[in-house]
Amino acid sequence: MAEIRPTVIREEKVQAINEIASKLRESQTTVVADYRGLTVAQVTELRKQLREAGVEFQVLKNSLTRLATEKESLTELDQYLTGPNALAFSKEDVIAPAKIIAEFAKKNDKLEIKGGVIEGKVVDADQIKALAALPSREGLLSMLLSVLQAPMRNVALAVKAVAEQKEGQGA
Repeated sequence: MAEIRPTVIREEKVQAINEIASKLRESQTTVVADYRGLTVAQVTELRKQLREAGVEFQVLKNSLTRLATEKESLTELDQYLTGPNALAFSKEDVIAPAKIIAEFAKKNDKLEIKGGVIEGKVVDADQIKALAALPSREGLLSMLLSVLQAPMRNVALAVKAVAEQKEGQGA
């Protein structure tokens, strides 16, 4: 039987803590959720939805995560790190993890949002849910596009109206 050396275990833990700290630092949004009571099929479906949105979803040891939050000065997050937790990390889309997990929680009441980190600030479950209520990135971009197009549309309508008025006067 192979002997387990404490230094090897310690190095693995240090590496795990550094990885979690890196994810916390690089994420736009991190959501902490209690997944207790979900079936394997439900967790698989949630992971699939999150993966499609570019969100990483991991079950992590609370003790290692607490050490990572200390390293990143996010110890306020520790209050949510009790019981079985999964963390969703999103580097690109601020809204995606909150929106997907909140929608999934509406259909599966066993999933509970506990809190998270939004752009480096620790927030509670209500703030995560408020973020989830915002339109998606695509929705915001389409709203912005319609706002930008409106002045051009108005100019085009005004030019058309002037042209029609001149045609009416000239006829």
